[in-house]
Amino acid sequence: MSGNGYRFVIDEATFQLQEAYSFDWLTAMGRVFRVFDEQDSGNISFGVEQDGCKYFVKFAGVKTMEFHGDPAEAVERLIQAVPLYEELRHPSLIQLLSHGPVETGYAVVFEWTEGECLHSHWAFGGAAKYSAPESPFYRFRALSTEKRLDSLEVIFGFHEYIESKGYVAVDFYDGSILYDFTKDRTAICDIDFYQPKPFFNGMGEQLWGSKRFKSPEEYLLDAPIDEITNVYNMGATAFVLLGGESDRSRDKWEAGPELYKVAMRAVHPERDQRYRSVSEFKAEWDKARKEANDG
Repeated sequence: MSGNGYRFVIDEATFQLQEAYSFDWLTAMGRVFRVFDEQDSGNISFGVEQDGCKYFVKFAGVKTMEFHGDPAEAVERLIQAVPLYEELRHPSLIQLLSHGPVETGYAVVFEWTEGECLHSHWAFGGAAKYSAPESPFYRFRALSTEKRLDSLEVIFGFHEYIESKGYVAVDFYDGSILYDFTKDRTAICDIDFYQPKPFFNGMGEQLWGSKRFKSPEEYLLDAPIDEITNVYNMGATAFVLLGGESDRSRDKWEAGPELYKVAMRAVHPERDQRYRSVSEFKAEWDKARKEANDG
């Protein structure tokens, strides 16, 4: 035991939990080369390699240092998330391989996706996210505008797809974005709170999500959370990756006036002033991008 927690060393991974626990099931899967333990969701995740293949293993059922809830509830949430990865399979989404109970918890195994999380709060918290040269977000914002627009194309395309499948995004933020700086590839992860329509805000202000991305209705009890909400989320994403995040002034925007106009309409506080769907928003965005390039 170390400090106020229990210290674990498994292969190349060192981490702490609030309680002792057996990870024999994990070591049986292969060499543990990475751990993601500073989560408040009740999940802890690992990078595991076996026979030259890498896997991402998400596990619920233990008390991480940042988690203050009931592990049983975290297990139930993870189990409920599994069908999302099955029903919303997409080239841009991390690929589910298997899942099932282990020990007193539940493990979900994904194919390992190369990339760095744009909201790596465990390594670059606070101001370091925006100023540290090693920060994935800092490095992403240093990319050319075109590369960042290509990344947004992937993000918008995935959400147009989930919209066509009758789902809405909940709790999408830059922590759900992986970027491979070697191959300039964008992937989506952590869609655990996405919901089938119709969905209503039963949590009021406490609905999952980052304030940098949440629409006004995501703070209102019983408000509909739908494709118009996701238009706002996509517009907010554009401002995070191309502008001043919550400061949506024109002088912080890096992608020209045509796209700025589309993004501003997307994040209009009045629902009836936004685009009616992610598909409509993306069509206008693509049109504006083409006009900017042609001009």
